[in-house]
Amino acid sequence: MILTTLLTSFLLASPSPSPPPPTAAEIVTRMAKRDQERRQSLSGYTAVRRYVLENVQHHKRAEMLVRVDANEEGTKIFSMISSAGWGAVRKHVFPKLLKEETDASRPELQRLSRIVPENYTLSLCGIETIDSRDTYVINLVPRVEDRYLIRGRIWIDASDYALVRVEGQPAKSPSFWIKSVHFVHQYTKQGSYWFPAYDRSVSDARFIGATEVRIEYFDYEPNTSSLAQRQAADREESR
Repeated sequence: MILTTLLTSFLLASPSPSPPPPTAAEIVTRMAKRDQERRQSLSGYTAVRRYVLENVQHHKRAEMLVRVDANEEGTKIFSMISSAGWGAVRKHVFPKLLKEETDASRPELQRLSRIVPENYTLSLCGIETIDSRDTYVINLVPRVEDRYLIRGRIWIDASDYALVRVEGQPAKSPSFWIKSVHFVHQYTKQGSYWFPAYDRSVSDARFIGATEVRIEYFDYEPNTSSLAQRQAADREESR
């Protein structure tokens, strides 16, 4: 009787087992849902970016400063502030970079590149701490080879279910002239929102060797009606 009582007391006092962690698909689905909620509450933003391109082999460098206006759907409009350095990059490469990002930000192409179970085979690799915050580490394997998909890993904040870091390479090479690309995208939390903070990519191209592109993001401002007002003003000036 005493043994039974002690055993019952022990079982009642023992902590209940911890719930199993969510699956990779569940984490990514929650991330997509939270991201949509944040976009709707943000109604767009404005920011400034600094692009720096360096080619070590040819000792070339170019830099560009741009303003970006993003609406609530994520579509972006870029305005050049200044540029300096390698003339060929300023004339051909930088405009192409901005055009490709503008195109990729459109809703119809965003769907093609979204990190969702429909586009990727997902697996949870573990939990890591970034800037004192726990993150889920998830491996991405694209279901098809597409230039808008990636092969690599993502880090998702365990509390906010926001994208914290992306690292990998395109699922499909963007060009015959590009032998390989490796990139890292880093995000940061400002207030209630998560924004891109820093990008770094290294491309190994035929004939010109390795080229590094760095992008710094700063001066974020929540954008309610300013983008619509600026677009209306631009249309009025063009008449």
